[in-house]
Parts: sequence; structure tokens; C-alpha cells
Amino acid sequence: MINKEKWKHNIRAILSLDSHPGHIAAGLAVGVFIGFTPFFSLHTVLAIAAAFIFRLNKLTCVTGAWVNTPLTVVPVLAASYKIGLVVRGLPPQEFHFKSIQWVHLKSHAATLIIGSSILGFAAALFSYALCYWLIVRFRKKDETLATLTDEMEELGEDLE
Repeated sequence: MINKEKWKHNIRAILSLDSHPGHIAAGLAVGVFIGFTPFFSLHTVLAIAAAFIFRLNKLTCVTGAWVNTPLTVVPVLAASYKIGLVVRGLPPQEFHFKSIQWVHLKSHAATLIIGSSILGFAAALFSYALCYWLIVRFRKKDETLATLTDEMEELGEDLE
């Protein structure tokens, strides 16, 4: 069963991180993009690597990589495949696979990577905007966080 209080606590912890809202949202967006790639067993590793390479918020980057859950994997793969076919100019085909392991998907690699990149980019843009808006809205409720956020937005960087 889902523990709502634990989820609320974790979301509040992310929204009140001591960092610029854009920095937090960028970490989430990159993680979401990674979460849409067909490299399922590597999402967390790729998110951590991206967070270090691009100096993103590690917590939100890894959290974003987990957006593609077992419930959404098959629909995302199917949509990625269809988008990839359209972009490559190929005729519509049925998408058959035995499992989500890369060995079973690699015959469709180019199509899946193109389609998942487009879907992932769109999802990343949406998640960035939503996360940024949620952080600013949440912080406006607390006077100290509101002041800090206003100063960060004005300067465009983290305050130390």
C-alpha cells in the first residue's frame, strides 16, 4: 500500500531543496529524458552520470529517471516506435518484442531511440516547467523560502 505521508514528505523535501528552482527542475527534466530511453537497466546509472557531468541536482535527476514505471513502459515503447517510424519515413509496422531487455529490442534500436528521444524531450520540457512552477508556488507559502527564491530568481543563481 502507498504511504501518502511518506510521499508528501519526500515531495516537500524536493520542493524545499536549498537550490535555484531552475537547477532543481533541470535535474528532474534530464532524469525524465533518460527515463524515456529504452536502456531500462541503466536509467539510474545514466541519471547519476548526467547529474555529475552537467552539475545537476542529483536527487531530482535520479527521481526523474524513475518516471517510466512498469505500468508505463509498454505504452511508451509503443509510442516511441510509432513516432520513430514516422520520423524515419517507414511504413507502419506492428511492434513485437519478447521482453524489454535490450537484446530483444536492438533490432528496432534506431526507431526506438529516435522515437524515445522525441517523446523524452517533450516530457522533459513539460516536467521542467511543472517542477519549476511547483517549487516557486510551494516556496511562496513560506516567507523565508519565498525571500530566498525571489533572490535566486533575481540573481539567476544559487545563494550561498
